[in-house]
Formats: sequence, C-alpha cells, structure tokens
Amino acid sequence: MINTVLRSAIIMAVSVAALAAPLQAQETTNRVAAETDWSVFVEDNPKECWGVSAPKNTVNSQDGKPVQVRRGDILLFVTYRQGKQPEISFMGGYPFAPGSTVELNVGGTDYTLFTDGEGAWAGSPAEDQKIIAALKAGADVKATGRSSRGTKTEDTFSLMGFTAAMDEAQKRCQ
Repeated sequence: MINTVLRSAIIMAVSVAALAAPLQAQETTNRVAAETDWSVFVEDNPKECWGVSAPKNTVNSQDGKPVQVRRGDILLFVTYRQGKQPEISFMGGYPFAPGSTVELNVGGTDYTLFTDGEGAWAGSPAEDQKIIAALKAGADVKATGRSSRGTKTEDTFSLMGFTAAMDEAQKRCQ
C-alpha cells in the first residue's frame, strides 16, 4: 500500500504549484475543481482523483520554543481510486522521525497516522473512513508531527469546501 501511496504522492506533488499560484492552477491540466480551501485533481493513467489542501497556519517548535525551519510542501490529501476506499495522507515537508506518528485532531478527537519518510497514512481503510467522516463534520484539522531533527510541527488546515471537494473527487473516480 505504501508504494502505491508514495507513487501517488509524487504525482500529487506535481500539482502543489496549483495551490500556491492561482494563475498556474488555471493552467494545470489535471486540476478539475476548486472548492474554497480544497482543490480536486484527476490523473488518468492509472485513474486517480484527489482532494488536497495546504495549511492555513504552521507552527514549528523545538524544546517548547518557536523556531524557523525549512520545510518542503505541506499537504493534506484524500485520494480516490476506482474500486477502492478513499485514503488519507499527509506530506509534512520534511522526513519524519523514525517510528513516529502524526496526530490529526478534528473537533477534539485525535486520529493517528503512521509515518514513512516524508509521508503519513492511516493504518487501515476503516480508520480512513472514520477520519474522512470527522473531516466532513469539522471546521479545521490540526496535524502534529515530529521531524527527524526533533522539531515539533503543528499544521492547521481549513475544512471549508472539504465535503464538496470529496464529493467531486469521488464522482470523478467511480
């Protein structure tokens, strides 16, 4: 599963520029919709659809003190593939500490994502479904992780447009 997700993450990362630059987003051939804070992309070979968002707020700290750090793209994804359940993934923009997890907090409830390299995923399709249901009901989600250098990161994503984006992605990949 991770190899498929990593390959998908690479494909998805190509669309990152669309989140940062609206003019580029209009020129991106695989962006098919924008729903408030979420964008929807489609890849045809193999057929995959995903909703993605960048954080609205990021806090980096070490030993409880704010620090400036360099991070790559920070993105939260939900990926749909024909005949499969949707999958949650988070790209933290840095290598996670080995054996660490990322905690997603939605409406006061925590969900655990397991890390590998710069990515994090839910442990099962059932957990993906629980997280997606919480995201549809929530206003925002905070992803808290720890880098291989010991930096604690807290990335807060808006969920405005999440449900509409997921409906669009699912419809396109049925």
